[in-house]
Amino acid sequence: MKFVIQRVAHASVTVDGECVGKIGKGFLVLVGVCESDTIMIADKLIGKLVNLRIFPDADGKTNLSLKDVDGELLIVSQFTLYADCKKGNRPSFVKAGDAELANRLYEYVIAECEKHIEKVEHGSFGAHMDVELMNDGPFTIILDSREIC
Repeated sequence: MKFVIQRVAHASVTVDGECVGKIGKGFLVLVGVCESDTIMIADKLIGKLVNLRIFPDADGKTNLSLKDVDGELLIVSQFTLYADCKKGNRPSFVKAGDAELANRLYEYVIAECEKHIEKVEHGSFGAHMDVELMNDGPFTIILDSREIC
């Protein structure tokens, strides 16, 4: 499982011209699922995500978490995080989890984050989405279960 976490001033996701998720200050999180991912793996990444201290404190040091700043979450599924570009110029996505597994874990991530963060918005699994954001920093962190678990 991979989370690409972007600290944002604001972000939104639109499907077919309709805004389906919108946040102010917080994290835009792109979620990729591979075939070997499990609830246990998701739990470890969720724990890191909701406790990640990348907001500045009064001294300007990245010392505050999403909860500390009343931040919001926008979670968007993105199977292309598992693109394999080793051969040729056309990416292969065989490492991405099948749609059933990916959707189940994506919905799980959303539900678990809602237990920790007051405002959690999300995109539409499997839809073509337009994602708009103002990256704050810019500050982007990648959590990869192969490196954490």
